[in-house]
Amino acid sequence: MLRQRTLKSLVRATGVGLHTGKKIQLALRPAQVDSGIVFRRTDGPQPFEIAARAELVGDTRLSSCLVQGGQRIHTVEHLMSALAGLGVDNAYVDLDGPEVPIMDGSAAPFALLIQQAGVVEQASPKRFLRVRRAVEVRDADKWARLEPYEGLRLTFSIVFNHPVIDRSAQTVSVDFAQTSYLKEIARARTFGFMQDVEALREAGLALGGGLDNAVVLDEYRVLNSDGLRFADEFIRHKVLDAIGDLYLLGKPLLGAFSAHKSGHGLNNQLLRALLADAAAWEIVSFEKPESAPAGVAAMVRQLA
Repeated sequence: MLRQRTLKSLVRATGVGLHTGKKIQLALRPAQVDSGIVFRRTDGPQPFEIAARAELVGDTRLSSCLVQGGQRIHTVEHLMSALAGLGVDNAYVDLDGPEVPIMDGSAAPFALLIQQAGVVEQASPKRFLRVRRAVEVRDADKWARLEPYEGLRLTFSIVFNHPVIDRSAQTVSVDFAQTSYLKEIARARTFGFMQDVEALREAGLALGGGLDNAVVLDEYRVLNSDGLRFADEFIRHKVLDAIGDLYLLGKPLLGAFSAHKSGHGLNNQLLRALLADAAAWEIVSFEKPESAPAGVAAMVRQLA
């Protein structure tokens, strides 16, 4: 049986919120089967829980922000990406503030925390959300699409009028039956442009951003002294973000995601469109690993 997974033990970290600039303490804890990923604000009189679900995304300005009952959890996508990439179905995420810390701007620190905690199988079948028919959303020249596929494949393309990004690959396709999330995706950092900083901060965004937690570009070059981690780090980070956004479906996805110039807002619109069409998806599990399609079994082995 392909089983659900949770953390073996509690693990903690401290960091700064990218957008709020606040120092945040984070704790990842085990959870029971079928809990999914649940965020808990612990800085109020009583802990407040917000499930990591697409329908609770209420703000997508440069991040995916969960909103419920007047409470907010900003910038969940990098942690969600790491949890998806390492196959964690159930976990609690405790935060003593309104935002997941940005760490180094990638998912790698979260992946390391998950590895430190350990991952354990649970006595219940892993439940996948399988795409049964194509769903697409568009916004001018931007679009995002989900199609049936027995595994998880992501294809992304970007367009930026910048010399550094123009010299890098701007299209990528990864199939997690063959691709290592840890080696090829997790370390890709978020990126931004110096000329946008003032406007962002006036809007209350990027208050904690800097060279230690983002790739920063001026009009001509990368300003980080250590350069890029991958020649195509920009497009790889867009894939990292998409993996985290897709995990807000509440289940690991079986399907092919493709997008052009998509961001958190369009990704969320796509998930809502999928969930609104009951004939476009189904929940499946595989009692015997050998009964799973080859792409599904290979993907789960990558996560083991």
